[in-house]
Amino acid sequence: MSVGVLGAGAFGTALAISLARGGAETVLWARDADLVQTMAETRANPRLPGAPLPETLRVTADIRTATACDILLVVVPTQKVRDLAVQYRDMLDGKTLVACCKGIELTSHLGPVALLDSLLPHARTAILTGPSFAHDIAIGLPTALTLACADEVLGEALQTALTTPNLRLYRTTDTVGAELGGALKNVMAIAAGACMGAGLGDSARAALMTRGYAEMTRMAAALGAQPETLAGLSGFGDLVLTCTSEGSRNYRFGLSLGRGEDFDPSVTVEGAATARAALAWAQDHDIDMPITRAITALLDGELDVTEAVQALLSRPLRPEQED
Repeated sequence: MSVGVLGAGAFGTALAISLARGGAETVLWARDADLVQTMAETRANPRLPGAPLPETLRVTADIRTATACDILLVVVPTQKVRDLAVQYRDMLDGKTLVACCKGIELTSHLGPVALLDSLLPHARTAILTGPSFAHDIAIGLPTALTLACADEVLGEALQTALTTPNLRLYRTTDTVGAELGGALKNVMAIAAGACMGAGLGDSARAALMTRGYAEMTRMAAALGAQPETLAGLSGFGDLVLTCTSEGSRNYRFGLSLGRGEDFDPSVTVEGAATARAALAWAQDHDIDMPITRAITALLDGELDVTEAVQALLSRPLRPEQED
């Protein structure tokens, strides 16, 4: 079964490397023809240094070559999924699409699977998410992810097709829980980074992660997700990784916020858009999201880190399971 990877950023390239190394017929697509030429000539992607491309991995700037594959991995930022789906609708509708991005679209408040379903009603969709760094996958380090697909038969087929020697996939039918776990943990990673950047310490970060997990679970439950999904790789597992490692872009962005430093604007920080989208949805549905609200205020310059922490600490006292 052939796999087309749509998006040659670090994560898309890492997945393509792992799949090709595992024996799958794999095509990696990028819009940037110059990048494709560089990869073809050097057998490396400058966006993922230290990870050579297998000779069996094809790289292309021709979208038709990539979309001819049996399975398509959509590895573009969540805020770019709509553009990709609309521009190439004729080639994507009716295909098997696996979203490999994390976030909530600002305009629709939809996750990647729900967004693809709304734009490409004849496509068969799933999401691949969980605790993973591109470099780890690319150099063959063991990684476990959640594959969520509402169609259980399709999910089993995808699990088999996308598993590689270093990539172990666990299956669920709860796409909503998998989407939200992957999206909301980025918000909490920004918060954890801001906490550490401001010098508040590991104890404060642990408290923030714990209350952040409760907040993630509260929103997911309101949308019909299964609690056990949030307790798995796509929720708790991803939360732990991104709140504790500078390998996470969202965490690094939070560190910059906490330190009052500028952050490279060319680096995609999905958690910033997700915080705003999640807060808007939560306010419309009367769901309390205090950490998400504090991070949004921090991003918008309405609060500084000290004020955001004070806002969280001054919340009414109550039993832990009710907060």
